[in-house]
Amino acid sequence: MTDQHTDISHHTPLQRFLQWREKHITDKQFTLLLSFFVGFFAAVAAYVLHWIIDEIGKLLMADFDISSINWLYLLYPVIGIYLTSLFVRHVVKDNISHGITRILYAISRKQSRLRGHHCWSSVIASAITIGFGGSVGAEAPIVLTGSAIGSNLGQVFKMDNRTLMLLVGCGAAAAIAGIFKAPIAGLVFTLEVLMIDLTMASLLPILVASVTAVLFSYVFNGSDSLFVFTNVTSWQLDRVPAYILLGVFGGLVSLYFIRTMTACENIFAKLGENHYAKLVLGGVVLSTLIFLFPSLYGEGYGSINILLNGKTEADWNMVLNNSLFYGNGQLLVLYIALVLLTKVFATSATNGGGGCGGTFAPSLFIGAFAGFLFARVWNIEQIGVYIPEGNFAMLGMAAVMAGVMHAPLTGIFLIAELTGGYQLFIPLMVVSIFAYLTIIIFEPHSIYGMRLAREGKLITHHTDRAVLTLMSLKSIIDHTYTAVNTDMKLGALVHALSRSKSNQLPVLDDAGNLLGEVDITKIRHVVFRSELYQHFTVAQLMSQPSAILGVNDSMEEVMAQFDRTHAQMLPVLNTDNHFIGYISRTHMYATYRQMVADLSAE
Repeated sequence: MTDQHTDISHHTPLQRFLQWREKHITDKQFTLLLSFFVGFFAAVAAYVLHWIIDEIGKLLMADFDISSINWLYLLYPVIGIYLTSLFVRHVVKDNISHGITRILYAISRKQSRLRGHHCWSSVIASAITIGFGGSVGAEAPIVLTGSAIGSNLGQVFKMDNRTLMLLVGCGAAAAIAGIFKAPIAGLVFTLEVLMIDLTMASLLPILVASVTAVLFSYVFNGSDSLFVFTNVTSWQLDRVPAYILLGVFGGLVSLYFIRTMTACENIFAKLGENHYAKLVLGGVVLSTLIFLFPSLYGEGYGSINILLNGKTEADWNMVLNNSLFYGNGQLLVLYIALVLLTKVFATSATNGGGGCGGTFAPSLFIGAFAGFLFARVWNIEQIGVYIPEGNFAMLGMAAVMAGVMHAPLTGIFLIAELTGGYQLFIPLMVVSIFAYLTIIIFEPHSIYGMRLAREGKLITHHTDRAVLTLMSLKSIIDHTYTAVNTDMKLGALVHALSRSKSNQLPVLDDAGNLLGEVDITKIRHVVFRSELYQHFTVAQLMSQPSAILGVNDSMEEVMAQFDRTHAQMLPVLNTDNHFIGYISRTHMYATYRQMVADLSAE
């Protein structure tokens, strides 16, 4: 009794809490409790980020004159991305770009484990970038922050991998829900984009996190929303052709956005670790574009609200403020089109030059401009029945979001919740579906999943593929083997076989290179004849393996090799082509079946 008391007294407070929790609180109950705290902390992070952005913006732009050119547009963005790059390189010392892609990678390759610094680093980095005018969004950094909070809370309290994945989803849902005050959109985003499977076990925690984040966002920010939208007219049946065409147009704009973004990223990637070259290139492009088109400054939500709520030409011409186009309302269509085309370059230059931000807000921005442009050209050319520009700016946001993210439901619910545009629910569905149907002809994956899909690292809703993605090749390699060399006599080989637990013995040279293998099932005719023990060598008895696996092969490739060769064991080589062990077909399938069972369990 004394010993037991002594052991417990040496436990940390966390260990004592975990022991108490296991006795008094079930895993499901504790997961719900954690999801509440994830929602709260995600709402706090979103509030802090937007507060910092607003304060920096007020400080820098307090004396700007809307009727004249402001030369500081050439300077501020460069300062922002330079300060961000210094912060990332010298303080964070880790890559924090592509936040949502990073979450997908953590889910598929790291058992949903995100590093602790992601709980704060993205907030600070993106606040500096956007506050100084970087043409990116704050949503992806907050989604990464929320997911990191969920992951690290789960790790602190020793939750299993499945629960960690769920808490990552809770953090992402809470981030979206908190930023936009849109709980259903947060839930749907997690299911569509992060591809967390919808089960009763996952639905409730995600909803708890989303609703908690929304409620605390109201506490912190009041009832104000990011976008204000007043529906001009309810939807009409004779506008359906325009809705369909807008959906197709939104899908093509999404394709332009994804392809151009990828091409720009490749250009910056070729500069390698030359940070100053990236800064110069990114800074010149970004500053020039913002100077010419001030609407590209920051997230651009002010311009979106102008397009959504404008009633007269004077209202919409406010988009031209601070620009060379000011006072030239007849050039509004040209300005809108040029901003639409250049936004992707401004976003790429911001991130490529060293800034930190996401593509979530840029897709909303481009969508609003695309929808307004579509409606304005339609009405100017009098193609058909009149369509309200404000309504179509809102519908364009849903269309481009659905296309860029391959998430039509997220586009529908986010824009409906965000703008209160529920009266336009059917048009939102039409444009989102047609945008998605258009984009999948050209791009099978979203802008977030595209990079991972090319590397075979993207988890999907298909349970079998998801399991293959989650399985780690390195975890099923058997490193316990008995190696032999080509000069070994049959007698010594028999002795080696008696010590081996496997039917296969690798034949290696002095450098560890695989020369072949000895399969006991193929040499039964000589192995029991002692009179031959000095007459045969391993070189005469070895054979070549049916296939050779690489340590970086995907599990789909490994499965395909086993199916093709019908082998029971296959050798694995490392990146230097040195033998490191065998993979057993039996062990691999046993692991696979167990993971399918775990992933399918409620």
